[in-house]
Amino acid sequence: MVKRYFVTLALLTLCLCEPAYALTKLETSVDRNPAIEGEYLVLTIKADDEVDNASLDTRALLKDFIVGRTSVSRSTQIMNFDASKETRWQILLAPKQSGIITIPALTIDKVSSDPITLKVAATGSQPEQMKNLFIRSTVSTEEAYVGQLITYKVKLYLAVELQRGVLSAPQVEGAQLKQLGDDVDTTEILDGRRYRVIERTYSVIADKPGTLSLSGASFSGDVLVDTSRRGGMFSFNQSRPMEAKAAPSEITILPAPEHYQGKWLVSDLVIIKEDQPDTNTVEVGSPITRNITLIASNSDESSLPEIPMSLPDSFKTYPEKPQRQTFVREKQVVAQLTQTTAIVPTKAGTYTLPEIKVPWWNSHSRKQEFATLPERTITVTAAENSNAVTPTLVSEAKQTDSGYWPYLTALFAALWLLTLLLWRKQYREKVTMSPSFAEPVSPKKAPNGDLQTLTAACQTAEAGNIMLALQAYFSQRLNRAMTLTDIGALTPELAQAITQLQQARYSKTHQPIDTKAIINAVKQASITGQSAQKSALSPLNPSV
Repeated sequence: MVKRYFVTLALLTLCLCEPAYALTKLETSVDRNPAIEGEYLVLTIKADDEVDNASLDTRALLKDFIVGRTSVSRSTQIMNFDASKETRWQILLAPKQSGIITIPALTIDKVSSDPITLKVAATGSQPEQMKNLFIRSTVSTEEAYVGQLITYKVKLYLAVELQRGVLSAPQVEGAQLKQLGDDVDTTEILDGRRYRVIERTYSVIADKPGTLSLSGASFSGDVLVDTSRRGGMFSFNQSRPMEAKAAPSEITILPAPEHYQGKWLVSDLVIIKEDQPDTNTVEVGSPITRNITLIASNSDESSLPEIPMSLPDSFKTYPEKPQRQTFVREKQVVAQLTQTTAIVPTKAGTYTLPEIKVPWWNSHSRKQEFATLPERTITVTAAENSNAVTPTLVSEAKQTDSGYWPYLTALFAALWLLTLLLWRKQYREKVTMSPSFAEPVSPKKAPNGDLQTLTAACQTAEAGNIMLALQAYFSQRLNRAMTLTDIGALTPELAQAITQLQQARYSKTHQPIDTKAIINAVKQASITGQSAQKSALSPLNPSV
């Protein structure tokens, strides 16, 4: 009985006591041997206990290696009630030189690993097709001018599955570096081995002459590789850190030639073009919209100069802000500048819009050339009477404005017609109810045209709407189609109001509209005796 008691007590003591672990072994291994000079390999260090991260001193590796990223992991395994713990370090190492290099013994808590003799081959001695991950980079030219766009392309080749990673841009000083477009993900087969290829393109524009040095793009991340456990027949995917770096590049940057004239623009090809109009004959006061586009191959949008434009004195100009963009088309970088300008002739006659020349430097022929837009002759005629009430200026504005203007025009026209129909209904009701309204209306009692519609247009503060309402108002009052030029000839106040509306409509900057002054000018305009008064409903049916 006593013997059984002591046996039970001993078993309970063994179960309650926690097992004591101690570091007894430190193992090191590399993922490949021989290695390549300057290329990273993975040094794995395993300790058979759970130890602190800082207990491993790796300063001895700095003598012969470039030490990269270090990752630490811990694991615990229990087999047949026997627990074991492990701490694992994975360190990226890049040999500084070729030859025989020794990875020294590493020590933790007086337990040391065995040194590793590493054979290091010279750079480029191992074919790229034998690697699981490598980078290639190319530049479009080895010699360029200041301000010339140089394309730097990077290709990351992956024969293993990518878990996570970052592709970093090359380091460069004295130049502007910008990524062009999005990454392109494709596949390539090299010597029978399939690679996933991630391609990225950068633009490089040097700011000053000399030698431009690019350090080379780099990759840092984790990949999944197949590994087999010792004594096992199955393979497992294991996460492994990897780094790669493209070879550095140097480009000779030339200064702009001294004999070059004009604003500096260097490109492979420059073209200037203009949207062709339907006719080269316009009336006085009708705007002409010029859409001119400047296109340059292998250039940046910031390098494109504004398009010079000179016009005769009889034209008023209202330029809009130029639109710039850079895009990639058929593996070529294309820069584009679009400049829209509204020009309004103020006198009748035949005019020549001068030739437009944009100087540029051909990087292939190394000569100065000119992108030319030929001169253009237009005929400006005096404003003639027309049966159409809709003004020419507003019609032209409709064509040039691509936004909400067509819808607003239709809305105000509908409201104008609705107002006239309601007035006509009320007028008929009054004629029916009161005998006095059956008498002819004297000119002094004639209704005040469409002043209410004009006032409503002024409240919108839209120059196009106000000009439309002005022409409709005076066309109705004078019983003939009136252009803006005809209206401006009535009084100096009206001429000043129309000039203000044109500036507000076509100026590239915001111009305020004094709507109160416009209404006063309309009310004060002397139109007595210029036309016989008609019924207020006559504009709806001019043929009657």
